[in-house]
Amino acid sequence: MTREDIDRILAELGKLVCKTQKDIEDARIAFLGKKGSVTALFDEFRTMDKEFKKEFGKPLNELKNTVQSKIDELKSTISESAAASAPKQDLSMPGDNFELGSRHPVSIVRQEIVDIFRKFGYDVAEGPEIEDDYHVFEALNFPPNHPARDMQDTFFVSAGHLNPILLRTHTSSVQVRSMESMGLPIRVICPGRVFRNEAISARAHCIFHQVEGLYIDENVTFADLKQALLLFAREMFGPDTQIRMRPSYFPFTEPSTEVDVSCNICHGKGCNICKGTGWLEILGAGMVDPNVLEASGIDSKKYSGFAFGMGLERIAMLKWQVNDLRHYFENDMRFLKEFDSAPEV
Repeated sequence: MTREDIDRILAELGKLVCKTQKDIEDARIAFLGKKGSVTALFDEFRTMDKEFKKEFGKPLNELKNTVQSKIDELKSTISESAAASAPKQDLSMPGDNFELGSRHPVSIVRQEIVDIFRKFGYDVAEGPEIEDDYHVFEALNFPPNHPARDMQDTFFVSAGHLNPILLRTHTSSVQVRSMESMGLPIRVICPGRVFRNEAISARAHCIFHQVEGLYIDENVTFADLKQALLLFAREMFGPDTQIRMRPSYFPFTEPSTEVDVSCNICHGKGCNICKGTGWLEILGAGMVDPNVLEASGIDSKKYSGFAFGMGLERIAMLKWQVNDLRHYFENDMRFLKEFDSAPEV
């Protein structure tokens, strides 16, 4: 190492011109990188005798500081130049309008149903989506060999023990928890998401939403159930709506019924929506089975009640004549924007 080596590097530094950040980085590597010219002098310095180290130590450190200062100065100059050439923002100008989303049709229907039953004095109850077998099946009078317990219908989280964990197949589990924890009388609706192991098609999905209702008090009769469902149907589909009740079977209600409403498209005359019958099926209902009451510690000889349940997607399909259930889950903005003008509920 000689003084000429240091002067040569200083001369190269004086001629250095950089126009971009990449040029600066390349220069830094050329001078201060592992194989840079300044680094090479420091490597040579380590092998010199002590008398030469005293002579070159200070000039070598000054060289390194000078190179680093030059690199920093070039970075600052480039940054200031880029900022100066950037387009100026006029803060007094109006801001850009952000496109707002719209409520999902299932959310619209859910809120409308909740508001209707709140007018009838019902509270809203919610429960966990990951449930145990007792609250989903056993407490609701499902016998051990009922098809709904089969793996083809239910998503089990853990199986093989006395009380398996599963994704709830209906919001009736919330009704059980309400009967266990609430004082009588009970008047609740239970909206929520449910899961079933079904093939996805235009009419079925493995994820969907339900609203179920429960009313328990002294002297509750089937006539009370019919009146409640008629009032709901007329609030939901119009004042001229009629209902039809057909015998059915559910493990947790006795007697049980399927409920149809008169088609709000053809007004009972028959069309392709109601398949020419003039009726549309909307929900299942019935009087709460005494076994279900007793399982939750309610005296079935003193109290009676009714329960009902409906699929939100089904109601939304009828309300807006949507012909494919899958539209509700695909997040297609073209489909969702059709509900921007849906009336407030």
